[in-house]
Amino acid sequence: MSSTPWVGRDERGGVPSQVRPDFSPPPHWRLEAVAATQRPHDLTVSPDGARVAFILSTESSSDVWVAHASGGPVRRLTTDREMASFWEDTPAFWSPSGEHLAYVSGGDLYLIPAVGGPSKKLIAATPAAWLDDDRLVVVVERDRTTRLAVVDVGDPWPRPFGPSGGDVTQVSATGDGRVLATYWPKDDRNRSDVVIADPTGEWATLAGHPDRRSRGGVEDAGTVAYLLEDGDWAAIYLTDTNGSQHRRLVGGEADFANLSFSPDGKRLAGIRSAGGISDLVTIDLSGSVVTIAKGGSWQTPRWTSHGIVAIEESATSAPRLVVVHHDGSQTELLDGAPLPVRQGPHASPERVAYRSLDGLEIEGFLFRPGDTSSPVPAIVYPHGGPTSAYADEWDGHAQYFIDKGYAWFAINFRGSTGYGLEFERANHDDWGVGDTDDCVAAGQYLRTLDWVDGNRVAIFGSSYGSYMALTALVHPNNPFVCGVAKYGDCNILTSWAQGDRGGGDDLERMMRHPSLNPAGYQRGSPIHEIERIDKPILIAHGEQDRRVHPKQSEELVSELERLGRSYEYVTYPTEGHGLLRREPQLHFYRRLERFLDWHLM
Repeated sequence: MSSTPWVGRDERGGVPSQVRPDFSPPPHWRLEAVAATQRPHDLTVSPDGARVAFILSTESSSDVWVAHASGGPVRRLTTDREMASFWEDTPAFWSPSGEHLAYVSGGDLYLIPAVGGPSKKLIAATPAAWLDDDRLVVVVERDRTTRLAVVDVGDPWPRPFGPSGGDVTQVSATGDGRVLATYWPKDDRNRSDVVIADPTGEWATLAGHPDRRSRGGVEDAGTVAYLLEDGDWAAIYLTDTNGSQHRRLVGGEADFANLSFSPDGKRLAGIRSAGGISDLVTIDLSGSVVTIAKGGSWQTPRWTSHGIVAIEESATSAPRLVVVHHDGSQTELLDGAPLPVRQGPHASPERVAYRSLDGLEIEGFLFRPGDTSSPVPAIVYPHGGPTSAYADEWDGHAQYFIDKGYAWFAINFRGSTGYGLEFERANHDDWGVGDTDDCVAAGQYLRTLDWVDGNRVAIFGSSYGSYMALTALVHPNNPFVCGVAKYGDCNILTSWAQGDRGGGDDLERMMRHPSLNPAGYQRGSPIHEIERIDKPILIAHGEQDRRVHPKQSEELVSELERLGRSYEYVTYPTEGHGLLRREPQLHFYRRLERFLDWHLM
């Protein structure tokens, strides 16, 4: 056990990795600088378009900050918000007058004056939209479902309305006092509908198709824009608030997302993405698409009085909050990277394609270190999700190890987004099989490169990527000399029972209920083949993890111990599904560095 409060269990089987006396830190990058890089996310714009509220994830908080769309200093608004992972966080919502913001912390809804002041807790719920200055639409959860509800600010007792028996997300208010939402029924896990609901209780489906997702509805002057999986990609459709007419606005060969109407209602802002690259675009109501800013990764575009505000990042640029003007110029509102990161050399990836074991083409982002005069060790990095992707986004930890001399191969295995719906669903009923082949083939591909040392290739992942690392290590043809499993599953059947509802629902969406697919759950659980692991493995888990319960790592370690395998196991008492706090994050990546340096010698 460790003497530091940041570390819980610190155990090993066999001889642990040692600090290399012949190694020094990389020449340009430091883990402390990566941990200190702040990430803006989940932005919203005030009704007058003059101010932007956003969440800023730092080393110790995930609070609400406010900036003026014209530039100038940014101000921290909240000081009491619990830390949250940026990929699952929620924004703060402006009241129609712009005088208050509603936000969630620790499952509770709070109000705070937009000019600053003490916050007020109202109710256990998640804010979703304002109807007027006195009434909020919230999302409440009960009996493993979520519903819309109205809350009066002066009497915060929720009154449910709209569809029941499923889940609601992506809520927005309409100009006539109703609410648009994305509704996910329980009887078709791959379906979602755009619904419109009156707070008095009546509701109707505007767009819905079996086995397809309609989502993200926004409205202006009676016109509703929404997204629909049309063929292989998410296209933009238009309808009215009665759902009586539907018109395909634009689509094809890329996914559109994150729609918002311009103040005059004549254009939409959105993101168009494919293959891990996204563009910021506008679309007029005739379907003409204009690219406002190309490449990298863009999130949450919203119109302001000065242009379109959005989050921008790329492999060579940490996340920034920027306003993109009509002529394409940009005003930076916030860059959360410290100077050592801003000035540090960033490796640019090469997009490469290789063939998996069954011949399916897989893409990845391959980062090459500066000095390849001698063959270098390499790391295969499968992303989490799995319904996600490694995109052209900033990855400071990858940059650290690349600067140290490692090749870094971030792959988008089957099941990843951004390559069409057929590819995204290619891992359904197939967890741990075809996608594992993709990971193994990535390691084999690296061995064909003359600048990579094929005898020094590791695999490392977090969450589903951790699961991929483990399934790859039990694969009979894997080329890896060691692996790292960071808060991942080892037994998807027990994980289905142990984890939170979001994780369980996602598992059932792709693998069906365990009673309907027992063979798939057995086949996809590497715990049943752990005896095949004959390589060292580093295992890490947050003790507060609710998505993938720490019992998953305990089950894995117990089996490794029984078999007498070489492992290192560390837990973090303060951390959940993601190592967010500075000290646990630094501890893990220093441990990872030592492990890789030693076993990839």
